[in-house]
Order: sequence, then C-alpha cells, then structure tokens
Amino acid sequence: MSGPAPAAPLGYIGLGSNLGDRHAHLLAALEGLDAGGARVLRVSSLYETAPFGDFEGPQPDFLNAVAEIATALSAVELLALCKQLEAARGRDFAAPRHGPRPLDLDVLLLGEDVVSEGSLVIPHPGIRERRFVLEPLLELAPDLTLPDGTPLAPALEACRDQEVTPAGALSDRFHSGGSAAGA
Repeated sequence: MSGPAPAAPLGYIGLGSNLGDRHAHLLAALEGLDAGGARVLRVSSLYETAPFGDFEGPQPDFLNAVAEIATALSAVELLALCKQLEAARGRDFAAPRHGPRPLDLDVLLLGEDVVSEGSLVIPHPGIRERRFVLEPLLELAPDLTLPDGTPLAPALEACRDQEVTPAGALSDRFHSGGSAAGA
C-alpha cells in the first residue's frame, strides 16, 4: 500500500461477543464503527476464548477480534460510539461485570493518547494480561508498542497459558489477511 499516512490517528478496538449470533454482533459493530466516524482499516482473525474475569456462573465462550481504525473522534467520543453500538445490540449495562453479553467493545489504544477519565482508560488497563486481546492485536501490528514505548510482543509470551483458539475470519471486507502472531 502506498500514499500518504492516514490523517486521523490509528487506534485499536477490541471486539467480543458471547450471546446470540456472535458473528452478526461483531460484524454490526464493525459496520457501526465505520459509519460512526471510526474508519475500519483492518480486522484480525477471530479467536474463540473462554470468558475472562470475576463473573460467577456459566456463560458461553467468546468470539474475539481486534479492529484497526483511523478516526478523528476524541477518546471520549470513541467510547460513546462503542457504548452506543453495544446498546444497539442489546447489551445490558446494569448486568454484572464480565457477565455474558451480545457485544463488548473496548478502546485498546488511540494513537499516542494516554487517557484516564472516569471509566475510560487508554491504553486499556488489561491489554498486557489478556491473550484474547494480544493475539489479534499483534496479528495486525506485530511490532506495536504502548505510548510509553513498551513493546507488546513480550506480554503475549507471558500469557500463553490462556487458551485462545483461531476461529477463521469475520468478513472478507475487513479481514487483514494476516496470520496469527506466533500462534
């Protein structure tokens, strides 16, 4: 690919779904991000993962992916877009944290921004501890670093014990065509 770099900063959105038609929820999220001012440049492969977090009770496995975006939206505006898309797919924000949900969108990184405003923290605080985030993120950008220059690839090695199963591509329209980083 040649030409000028995108005028808008690059960002990365984590996508997950474990209720209903998981593929449809993730695809709707990509289309909604694109239409809402966060142009989707590429999307990682899909990964099937066990639920993560402190929710007690059974729940289905997640489908996870990461989208690389270019956007002029601020971090707060991008989070609002993500919350709007989650609500449109039926997410109940009053439900227990880490419980089952049709759509979960996380702002992982947004350019070189470092943000801590209420519930919005960028880089995402769990980015270095979650293989279901790192695997697809590093598939898209194997040499990616945090805004402070910390490389993310070594963090993937530290969480190899977390099971992540490749699950194909979500959509030819968005798929990166790459292979999983070190999978």
